[in-house]
Amino acid sequence: MKVLIPQDISDVGKDYLINKGYEIKVLNKSDEETICDEIVDCDALLIRTAKVSKKILEAGKKLKVVARHGVGLDNIDLESAWKLGIKVTNAPESNANCVAEHTVALMMAISHHLINYHDSVINGDWEIRNRLKLIDLDQKIIGIIGFGKIGRLVAEKLHYGFGMRVIAYNRSYPKDLAEYVEMKSELESLYKEADFISIHLPANDQTKNSINLQAFKQMKQSAFLVNTGRGEVIDENDLCQALNQGLIAGAALDVLADEPPDANNCLLNCPNVIFSPHCAALSQLALDKMALHAAMGVDEVLNGKEVSWPVLKKK
Repeated sequence: MKVLIPQDISDVGKDYLINKGYEIKVLNKSDEETICDEIVDCDALLIRTAKVSKKILEAGKKLKVVARHGVGLDNIDLESAWKLGIKVTNAPESNANCVAEHTVALMMAISHHLINYHDSVINGDWEIRNRLKLIDLDQKIIGIIGFGKIGRLVAEKLHYGFGMRVIAYNRSYPKDLAEYVEMKSELESLYKEADFISIHLPANDQTKNSINLQAFKQMKQSAFLVNTGRGEVIDENDLCQALNQGLIAGAALDVLADEPPDANNCLLNCPNVIFSPHCAALSQLALDKMALHAAMGVDEVLNGKEVSWPVLKKK
């Protein structure tokens, strides 16, 4: 049986499939046309960030499973997959800690002005230390929007590691809630209280552009926004306006609506914003886990085993 891998993955995942007897086909292009041409004789598609459209799914005449290398599913046409009887798996236990660590790193970088300090030292401005002061995390309030696995890990690291008070919002009330977490029933309350706001939401019809000017106006002017979820969740034009008008103190973004960003993206010229290139989940350990767990999903579906991480249609 053949497994199509449009974007290369860690050897851990490829070796797993090869040792199980699969033929793997790794591409160096991941556009729709190329995938459609190559998927015709494949039983499985192991996907990273490439878009999996209805056209691709229909082209896979033998296709039985799409395995997502990672957690997010917004690049897969799930409805078409289910209608065609194609199973979908992902790897929700592979990269949560890495993303949580990167979230904390971004918070530290922006609250401690690390990029400003670095650039100033390089340019001979040692006196910036007397003009720009650090912002402690201790006793500050972290507001977490989306309290799944990653959100919980961020809360744990910030509460126990930095002494932060944790407030959170989730569409459904989480089970087994830690005693230090205060759940908010309304986002407005979280916006008004939080010193830092960390976003861990998927991109869907309910969340796209949900963090907008109305939300920024409810936040503290001293608040920092951190996004390691999905870029589409933030209305980027509204964020530019909020930063330029001083409605919030700054933003740290690992994700953007369009990646890489267009040179004309207004955020690239905004004050008090720092970026990383959608790399929060890209430690070597996380890459190995994502590759392995996706490969396991392929093998489990194709051999009729119980699937460890199935993506099921919500009722």
